[in-house]
Amino acid sequence: MAAARFLVHLLLLAAASTSAVAAASTSLSTNATAAAPGVSGGNVTGFSFSRFVSANRVVNVTVLGDANINQGALQITPDSLNDAATYLTHKSGRVLYATPFKLWHRDKANATSSGKKTVASFSTVFTVNVFRPNGTEPAEGFAFLIAPSTDEPPVGSSGGYLGLTNAATDGNATNRIVAVELDTEKQAYDPDDNHVGLDVNSVVSVATASLRPLGIEISPVDPVKYNVWVDYDGAARRIAVRMAVAGKPKPRRAVLAAPLDLGATVAEWSYFGFAASTGSKYQLNCVLAWNMTLEKLPCDDDGGDGSGRRRTLGLAVGVPVGVVAVVGAAVLAYVCVVKRRKVHGDDGGNSSSAITGTMIRSLAGGPREFEYREIRKATNNFDEKMKLGQGGYGVVYRGVVVGDHTSPGGAGSAVEVAVKKFSRASTQGQNDFLSELSIINRLRHKHLVRLVGWSHDNGELLLVYEFMPNGSLDQHLFSPAAAAAGRQLLGWELRYNIVRGVASALHYLHDEYDQRVVHRDLKASNIMLDAAFSARLGDFGLARAIETDKTSYMEEAGGGVHGTVGYIAPECFHTEKATRESDVYAFGAVVLEVVCGRRPRCDIEGFHFLVDWVWRLHRDGRALEAVDARLDGAFDVGQAERLILLGLACSHPTPAERPKTPAILQILLGSMPPPEVPPFKPSFVWPATDGGLDTMSTTAGTTTSQLSLTSASTWSGSFVKGSLKHAFEQEGNTDSLA
Repeated sequence: MAAARFLVHLLLLAAASTSAVAAASTSLSTNATAAAPGVSGGNVTGFSFSRFVSANRVVNVTVLGDANINQGALQITPDSLNDAATYLTHKSGRVLYATPFKLWHRDKANATSSGKKTVASFSTVFTVNVFRPNGTEPAEGFAFLIAPSTDEPPVGSSGGYLGLTNAATDGNATNRIVAVELDTEKQAYDPDDNHVGLDVNSVVSVATASLRPLGIEISPVDPVKYNVWVDYDGAARRIAVRMAVAGKPKPRRAVLAAPLDLGATVAEWSYFGFAASTGSKYQLNCVLAWNMTLEKLPCDDDGGDGSGRRRTLGLAVGVPVGVVAVVGAAVLAYVCVVKRRKVHGDDGGNSSSAITGTMIRSLAGGPREFEYREIRKATNNFDEKMKLGQGGYGVVYRGVVVGDHTSPGGAGSAVEVAVKKFSRASTQGQNDFLSELSIINRLRHKHLVRLVGWSHDNGELLLVYEFMPNGSLDQHLFSPAAAAAGRQLLGWELRYNIVRGVASALHYLHDEYDQRVVHRDLKASNIMLDAAFSARLGDFGLARAIETDKTSYMEEAGGGVHGTVGYIAPECFHTEKATRESDVYAFGAVVLEVVCGRRPRCDIEGFHFLVDWVWRLHRDGRALEAVDARLDGAFDVGQAERLILLGLACSHPTPAERPKTPAILQILLGSMPPPEVPPFKPSFVWPATDGGLDTMSTTAGTTTSQLSLTSASTWSGSFVKGSLKHAFEQEGNTDSLA
């Protein structure tokens, strides 16, 4: 009976899948952005790149010839510090979007229109920087390209051929290319060395427009980023090109407008991209961003050879056959599972996986669900080279996924992500996964790492986060690899803004979110830096939400103290409770390490903890000596004093004496004076006389049963059920996602 019910469910699922397949087959290619000219918003396709990364080469773009991807841009010709005569001159390259688009089709609705073509409209805008290194004279040129294939640039296409053609092929109709060139070298057929041109199967332009009268220089001595708009009206068979300095609005006036019939020129299915070349002189041809919107033409008519109808027939026959095959395979799997359970007494471990997935999908405003194969492709099958870091909760990988409507670049855009792969597929691993997801799912703050989505297939637990291109704070403050990688030392202004950003995020978690959230693992390696070096607090694997009328979150029995030595508040070793005050203590440790450029747990002048050393300097009136010597005095004295006092106040051994996040923000903004800090570090007293974490005070006297300790280096002994051992195990975590 159970088997019969199972088969009924499968058949119903299969019937639903039949209609879904047809829908999916169309929706996969309709990742729409803004509509092209004259096209309804529901009938477009496109993509968007706000920047480029090397992983795009695998997923989104095809890199050809001497082109490359680095420094966040498409380098259409090489960008190198090596010998120019060898590495920069006489080069040609192309970068094409990896998927072709249908640009025209024959309209055979009636006999009178036989042979007439419908041509797609499109709009594209890209940001380009044509840069002359060291003020050298620029050459040759750069082009936006429509090409019939992803073939390499023709041999001999350097120099004036712009990576488009060569001496043997230039002018041939079989090239089937169209390009909009930004030419910086005058040839005999050019009006000057600073013009835009329309090329059809040849580098001899069919229309040109000089740019100097418009105040535009493609490759000035001081580099300028330009936005270039190319709009094509398929109905009017006309192209228009506009150009402006990046950041300025799209001009009303086109720099070049000309008739162009793509239906008579390019292949029905063509590729969009860029081409460029250098000659005996050279320039760097960099594309920094790219957005494309294209009218979507029907794909069921390919010109009359019948293959389109065969594809339709294939779907009509193939889908039902596929469904039958799926049902058959499922029945076989069901029989095998039932048999295995009977033999081994297995309850079905995968049921917990299904339950977990159901729970996640039920979350209000739930995040995007990824298929496992999407994440596997995005991370190149979890390649070790894509690994960003590793911590107690799993491994973090870098990847690139295709964005949806919630992505900053819109549907179809390339989204760089960090994938957190949980190392424990056990019940505890699922609890950690659900805890992190349920908390961060609804958090919205500019200084928190954004959750992109999740996956729970094949027993693998995966969280997908926004990628932070500048890594984690600790990598910039402490990593020896930072200097080797050529990373600049974090300047004072960046450091101060990072501290302020973290404080803002912590205030949101503690006081502004509809639940109080205790982070429990605030440290430099969990503070990420975006492209502008703005702080983003991440890693909510230890975070817990507490009821608004409660003051603390208590770990399950036997859980011990979670966190990292140097960031763990002293009272946590006794209570095994996480509170907002213990988060503030960790924040104080972060403040001091940002100011001093040293880890919270370090050996310096006889001290084992940074806070003890800084407090001694404060006592002696030498607090500014704690500022990172690598800054060589380049810091704001007033701000440094404010941060040192704030860091010490947050590190107060008594929880109730630590400032709250609203006061912390006011202090950082300069609207409140820095807190008063006693010259000698107060003793840690436990238990508190009133027994309340939020109301502890150092003013009350202590009883003989209380424990009085004077320094972090003393209180860090093992107090509770192996708690310190657990904390030290956590110290080695280098999880660089979040």
